[in-house]
Amino acid sequence: MTVTTPAGAGEAMCPHRLVLEHVTSRWGTLVLIALLDRSYRFSELRRAVGWVGRSVSEKMLTQTLQTLERDGFVHRDAKPVIPPRVDYSLTDLGREAAEQVRTLAGWTDERLPQVEQARRAYDEARAERTARA
Repeated sequence: MTVTTPAGAGEAMCPHRLVLEHVTSRWGTLVLIALLDRSYRFSELRRAVGWVGRSVSEKMLTQTLQTLERDGFVHRDAKPVIPPRVDYSLTDLGREAAEQVRTLAGWTDERLPQVEQARRAYDEARAERTARA
């Protein structure tokens, strides 16, 4: 069953879930962790988060940064120079969120072998059940 809601209604209904989605999204997580080190210009940040297997598109990075800026996690500093210079950094709230995300990412890295083992055991048990059926 699919439940449809009017545009924007999800935010009014569950703001906690939306913040979690923004912070733990694929690119949101990588942007927050990267910005813990220092501020970045757009192209630098794109390279910094893109090294993790697949590069982020300009459109996706722009959307991610806008979302994180709207939530108060990222500060966008546009300098009135030619060519334009825009730097992105974490706000205090963003730094706090990024620390939490980095802790979770570290835990995931440490526990990945156990997760992979559990997946193999699950897949083997499921294959056995399917073969018997």
